[in-house]
Amino acid sequence: MSQPERPMRADARRNYERLIAVAREAFTEHGAEARLDDIARRAGVGPGTLYRHFPSRDDLLAAVYRDDVEALRAQAEELAGRLPPADALAAWLRLQLDYLKVKRGLWTALKAMLAADSETLARCKDTMRSALGGLLDRAQAAGVVRPDVDAPTVLRLVHGVGLASESAPEEADRLLGIMLDGLRPPPSSAPAATSART
Repeated sequence: MSQPERPMRADARRNYERLIAVAREAFTEHGAEARLDDIARRAGVGPGTLYRHFPSRDDLLAAVYRDDVEALRAQAEELAGRLPPADALAAWLRLQLDYLKVKRGLWTALKAMLAADSETLARCKDTMRSALGGLLDRAQAAGVVRPDVDAPTVLRLVHGVGLASESAPEEADRLLGIMLDGLRPPPSSAPAATSART
């Protein structure tokens, strides 16, 4: 039976978090070609510290992705506690779209890593679907989102908006608005008004 991981010392935790933050910037700017030695230097640590935490480039990419997914999960909870259901869902989908737009270089680097790391991919997919699922459940219970959509469908739709607006970023908000309109329940088939009495 494997032993539980020992908690990091405070200085090791700071180095770990700093490396992830700097790596996120570097991979966003330079994609998969970002130099690990440059990441260590910008984080103010030696290469040995970087490789102690992250033995390979893929380990570092996976840690960055897990950290980003965890941040999106926490934002879903925060929005659910602060905004009405429809507003919370729309705000989180905008965050997801912004992530896709801003992190395009990072996402390019991540794709190859995720293809080889099925465990990270599965865990992060589950986290994202669960975060969005909570927001969707609230919105559907409130009657503001159609009942026949689920989290995987909505994630595919927002990724489609991200891809469609890659060459025209100014279109992203409009396309997302159209998508959100499509998530609303269809109008009631009941007559809008009763017949006037005679």
